[in-house]
Amino acid sequence: MGSESTLVTVLHAELTLVPVLQARSLVILGYPDIATAADAVPTILRHEPVALEGVDHYLVHDEQVKDMNAEALSELPRGTGYLLVQFGGESTEEADRAAQELLADLDGTEHEPYAKTFDDPEREDELWAVREAGLGATAHQPGHRDTFEGWEDSAVPPERLGDYLRDLRALYEEFGYASEAGPSLYGHFGQGCVHTRIPFDLFTADGVATYRRFMERAADLVASYGGSFSGEHGDGQSRGELLPRMFGETIMAAFGELKHIFDPQNLMNPGKVVHPYHLDENLRLGAHWSPRAPQDLFFAYPEDGGSFVSAASRCVGVGNCRVSTPQGGQVMCPSYQVTGEEEHSTRGRARLLFEMMNGHSDGRITDGWRSTEVRDALDLCLACKGCKTDCPADVDMATYKAEFLAHHYAGRLRPRADYALGWLPVAARAVSRLRAAPVVNAISHAPVLREVIPAAAGLERREIPVFARPTLQQWWAGRGPLGSGERGEVLLWPDTFTNTFHPSVGQAAVELLEDAGWQVRIPTEPLCCGLTWISTGQLTTARRVLSRTTQMLAEHVQRGGYVVGLEPSCTAVFRSDAPDLLAGDQDVLRLQQATVTLAELLMDHSPGWRPPRLDDAGTTRALAQVHCHQHAIMGFDADTRLLQAAGVDAEALDSGCCGLAGNFGFTAGHGEVSEACAEQVLLPRLRAADPDTAVLADGFSCRTQIHELDSGGREGLHLAELLAARLDGGTSPASSSAPAAGGHLPSRPPVPGAPARYAALAGAGLLAAGTLLGIAGATRSLLRGRS
Repeated sequence: MGSESTLVTVLHAELTLVPVLQARSLVILGYPDIATAADAVPTILRHEPVALEGVDHYLVHDEQVKDMNAEALSELPRGTGYLLVQFGGESTEEADRAAQELLADLDGTEHEPYAKTFDDPEREDELWAVREAGLGATAHQPGHRDTFEGWEDSAVPPERLGDYLRDLRALYEEFGYASEAGPSLYGHFGQGCVHTRIPFDLFTADGVATYRRFMERAADLVASYGGSFSGEHGDGQSRGELLPRMFGETIMAAFGELKHIFDPQNLMNPGKVVHPYHLDENLRLGAHWSPRAPQDLFFAYPEDGGSFVSAASRCVGVGNCRVSTPQGGQVMCPSYQVTGEEEHSTRGRARLLFEMMNGHSDGRITDGWRSTEVRDALDLCLACKGCKTDCPADVDMATYKAEFLAHHYAGRLRPRADYALGWLPVAARAVSRLRAAPVVNAISHAPVLREVIPAAAGLERREIPVFARPTLQQWWAGRGPLGSGERGEVLLWPDTFTNTFHPSVGQAAVELLEDAGWQVRIPTEPLCCGLTWISTGQLTTARRVLSRTTQMLAEHVQRGGYVVGLEPSCTAVFRSDAPDLLAGDQDVLRLQQATVTLAELLMDHSPGWRPPRLDDAGTTRALAQVHCHQHAIMGFDADTRLLQAAGVDAEALDSGCCGLAGNFGFTAGHGEVSEACAEQVLLPRLRAADPDTAVLADGFSCRTQIHELDSGGREGLHLAELLAARLDGGTSPASSSAPAAGGHLPSRPPVPGAPARYAALAGAGLLAAGTLLGIAGATRSLLRGRS
């Protein structure tokens, strides 16, 4: 036990580092139950493992329900209580030998287990993830009462651990906390430390009283075993009151005297250890907790019973969002990775949203949806959706941000960027319909104007994307469907970004789909998924747009037809956001089920089709920047299989978010964070890559970030463009001009030449002069009339 910052503050510390062993061997032991597994701990400790952890079947079940670590769970041996025993050595043989000696020692004894041994580091890491997922897996289990900390860190001597677990389980049953769902018991069994989350009722007076009685009984139980209330962390407020049951009054009095010497004014972390708060005092919830429960929500929050309060309470403080760099395939949380500030982490934002509910009427955030503190914390949220899949508690900050912004700006003007970027599909449609792309491109890239226009629109000083001519829909109107179409009809979704800016992506996809035997159809009417309105929190408009789109696609999906999405963020709207925004609409649910990525359709719904090979002239390598929304919603597995089938040696970069994230990187004030995200991994890897390595980036944002920032002159390709370039007889620009080997240059709309840009500037100047002269003339006429 430490003093928990009640005596001193550590300003400097020196650490003695322990060498990392070169090789590891993991043994997983299966027993009839977790207490029987704990009985074997003393015997195992004699073999000096470097780690010894326990996991029970309740935790395994919780992970199965949440679809966590499925492959690793399938590797577990028979049993319902498991020990993960790690050995290390300077060689694999040395580590394996230690593992086999343990198994030999257990063989034929009362502790003989079912066992599996692993010495492949990658598989070992997968299995360790089962244990590491404990807190996230046991929190917010669907269909069960919420669980809470409180007795999550008790510890007893390892030789007494088995009996302690039996008694603790009996205590759960006595207090009505035990059920078929748990509570789970897991932890650092080599040290006798046990983690658990318990379904306390912390909402009613009777529930809080029962919580107190349980804590007192549990404290007496662990003290009777010669253990500690907190084997790994501090006692804090929740157990400080119980310390006399472990130390006795004499030692507690000595603690008080020592505290008075170091801190006579009781300024250092008061209410802990000495003169502690009561364990049922200052509860985060409690019998008097009565938060604002907004009813006029836009999203359905089905996992939270339709409650924004429950959604805002999801975070349990694991802190996976506080990694300093992208790692382990995790995207969450790019803004924290760049700023290092808790306020800009998923956890920090979740805490502020919880405070915004003002459950105790004494919080500092008193203006609810209008809170500027919450708005400012959400401002640097990239809405990347990384937390939706990376957070073990399933916090979905992108959705919470959109909900907040919808209410925050209800009935009042928004930032200029929200109009410029949120209404981009309407502007793009107008440019397309008027066939004004050359004029708009010339104006937006003209000297002076290319700086004035973004500033006037509340945007960063970035290159404005070039509008294509023709658009994908215009190209399709002149081409129409080809091929046999023996597999049936598939609808290719013409999202705003593919249709208006990078139509070559859609053209390439058409040829791939036709090559695979599909009859392609592209809607020619103006349709949109509503993404830009969702990301800017203009949810009333988003609902209206999405509802119209659903109606237009209803007949196709009702017939069982697939909808292929090329832009990951738009595909994710159909797969995730739409059912939450238009809850209960059966056509929306059909659209959700019908929407697939290009790779999913080709690999999972086109049996017998083989992609064009890209390795016939040598190895084709690619670096893939996986779009954040694809990472969170659709996954990259089908893409990986398709690339392998095409002979591409592809590496999915462990780079997190590219930093542009739709409207985020274009909005004024976000440029520095946006570029810093890209500079963590993505841009350095591209600059260092071999020139013959293709750069795969299915997201328009990712391709734009790569194009505009210092990527070493690289350009991003969509998967469709890379593969279609090798089709025989292709008719699209992608198949006719994009090389399949060195360079991998995509077909993109060109930036207007200098004459067009300067002509646009001159035209704008004449228009401005004419406008000023007109105003001056009108003013003179007005003044003469008055005189």
